[in-house]
Amino acid sequence: MLAVVTDFIWTYVLIAVLIVMGLIFTIGSRFVQFRYFGAMFRVLGQAFRHHPGQVSSFQALTLSVAGRVGAGNIAGVAVAITLGGPGAVFWMWVVGLIGMATSFFECALAQAYKVRDPRTGVFRGGPMYYIERGLGSRGLGIAFCVLLMVTFGLAFVSLQSFTAASSLNQAFGIPTWVSGALLCTIVGITIFGGVRRISQVTEWVVPVMAILYVSVALVVVAMNMGEIPAVLTLIVHSAFGLEQAVGGGVGAAIMYGVRRGLFSNEAGLGSAPNVAAVAYVPHPVNQGIVQSFSVFIDTIIICTVTAFLIVMAGMYNTGAEENGVVLTQLALAQHVGPWGQTFVSVILVLFAFSSILYNFYLGENASHWLDPGNRLLFTIFRILMLVLILWASMQDLRTIFNFADLTMALLALVNLIALALMMKVCFRLLRDYDEQSRAGQVPVFKPEDFPDLKIDRDAWSDVPRS
Repeated sequence: MLAVVTDFIWTYVLIAVLIVMGLIFTIGSRFVQFRYFGAMFRVLGQAFRHHPGQVSSFQALTLSVAGRVGAGNIAGVAVAITLGGPGAVFWMWVVGLIGMATSFFECALAQAYKVRDPRTGVFRGGPMYYIERGLGSRGLGIAFCVLLMVTFGLAFVSLQSFTAASSLNQAFGIPTWVSGALLCTIVGITIFGGVRRISQVTEWVVPVMAILYVSVALVVVAMNMGEIPAVLTLIVHSAFGLEQAVGGGVGAAIMYGVRRGLFSNEAGLGSAPNVAAVAYVPHPVNQGIVQSFSVFIDTIIICTVTAFLIVMAGMYNTGAEENGVVLTQLALAQHVGPWGQTFVSVILVLFAFSSILYNFYLGENASHWLDPGNRLLFTIFRILMLVLILWASMQDLRTIFNFADLTMALLALVNLIALALMMKVCFRLLRDYDEQSRAGQVPVFKPEDFPDLKIDRDAWSDVPRS
């Protein structure tokens, strides 16, 4: 029953809404994700700057990449290929490129409506903030928060724990409950430090693990350079049903490509804005640019190299393997030998660890918005999350994916509805940035230029001027 409801929402509602919204943002912004692609590197150069007591733009980027880069890039890609055929990769690319624009605007919007926590001085924000302050709807904000806590704090944490435990079991024979217990302990020690400690950890872990994984994968692809034209042809042909023997048809390719693509890059899901809002930047669009680049890193780079590993190994028969973690391990092992399984397992544990930290912050941010002074709510959430890390390590992939897909779909719909209703504000923020850039100025956000918006001026009182 759960799978039936999930498939209905994805097939007849969410895919259409995601693509339509992404196209509107892309066309309406004059292809902002491509127009400002070069500027992403310039903004990243500024992103390393730290302001005392605040999270830097680069730390916010690595924290969001920590969430985007995880099970979706290894297990999710493999599942998409086995259920939707190699053509699913093409649709992952499509949803990623379109999603760059959606992520750009949801993160810029979160920056504009961020608030300063009066107790700590740290910024907070996210869809629940722009829903309440921009749309005046506390009820819709509550619905988003509950779904955010269930999806990321519980469902996605469970999935990350499962993938890490099953990977270690496959590579080293470690019982899954042992891996779950160890992961639960390490996460428990880390999460008591709050967002600044989490961002400090991910600032080092994420770049290292991503570079290691991509480097090894690129070496494998380079070793099989002659196969690239055939792989690309297979992916494109399968995407449009021209290779029926190796896929589930066009419908399956689109369904699983979009579904796993969204799970991986989270564009439009409303998760990344929670992290984007905490960064100290001169203009909301700065963080929109950075977070758009995060989607590119996740889908176009990391998911692609994973897909190439699997397809080049010939492991793409529909339904051949349910456990995507194991499939990716076996694919790399086929290319480089037995150590490939060990390497994927180690990298995946790092992916899972950093993603769980990210998921924890999202849940903590949601609980704070619901009731800032309610420590009991936060404590219950934290304990429940740690319990699920242990529980999920001993479950099966299908149950966890079905639950995560359903809550993710509902969460995305709430956020996309809010973005649709606030589309004019999104374009106003971009227009303000564009006009200052064309005038040769370093764009700086001035709340007084937006008197009709309910913006926390204190959050922008010490905005960096360069």
